[in-house]
Amino acid sequence: MSENGEPGVARMLYASPMRAADYARLLALAAIWGGSFLFMRVAAPALGPVWTAEGRMLIGAAALAAWFAFTGFDAQWRAHRGFYAAVGAVNSAVPFSLYAFAAIHLPASLMAILNATSPMFGLALGATFSGERVTPRKITGLLLGAAGVALIARPGSLDAGASFGWAVAACLAASFSYGVTGVLVKRWGAGVPSRGMAVATQGWAAAVLLPLLPFVAPAAAPSAAVLANLVALGVLASGVAFILYFRLITDVGATRALTVTFLVPVFAFAWGLLFLGETLSHAEIGGALLILAGTLLVTRG
Repeated sequence: MSENGEPGVARMLYASPMRAADYARLLALAAIWGGSFLFMRVAAPALGPVWTAEGRMLIGAAALAAWFAFTGFDAQWRAHRGFYAAVGAVNSAVPFSLYAFAAIHLPASLMAILNATSPMFGLALGATFSGERVTPRKITGLLLGAAGVALIARPGSLDAGASFGWAVAACLAASFSYGVTGVLVKRWGAGVPSRGMAVATQGWAAAVLLPLLPFVAPAAAPSAAVLANLVALGVLASGVAFILYFRLITDVGATRALTVTFLVPVFAFAWGLLFLGETLSHAEIGGALLILAGTLLVTRG
């Protein structure tokens, strides 16, 4: 336990079986992050990658700081400032900027699918640096998830030019950053409160990007729709979602928490169907079922 009576982050990768509450948090997190790709598709073309990422983190950090001040929670900014700065850069500043860049060139559904490679990076890095136990069930689950992602992806008529290639590379690099986060938290996160990570890492990440803002002006003045999507990114995807995410890492381990990215594409397609009128093919439905099966195997592996 931490000084605040909150579970510390020492139990990253070796955790007890998931409970019903853990699955509920996993589904809620996937639903929010599935919507985040739609939010970025609206905000990033107008604001640019850096301003989109910076606005998202500032709003998220401010919302969480206000809530924690109201509830009397101490994030221990000074005690863990080095850890918060490192995790903020790797888990927020870098991947948020990369995904915002990709959002200018890729559809939301494809970004969500590429994001599903995070558990694969997390498992590989965890096994290499943190003693993550790789079981046949986990490997089978990851393979099923990868097969589902491949079945859903099928970009078809997407322009596979230079911008497309760079955007795909940016998504994969962002996923790698999320895998690195699990290693950092496992090795140096003992005693760090998960709610403290949710707010402090974003505050430090915003400070990292702040010097770049004068050199990357937004492409256009933001409209009301752009600002609304940016606020949704900050409050939901970087506020509420981060509390859920770091709580999952604490309770069920980094690799299991990263399996949320298997579910995110399912929700991204669902929100696209609901709000953008997109439809699901038989292949996409089959891929979604494979992803769900893979998630179940990895979380129980």
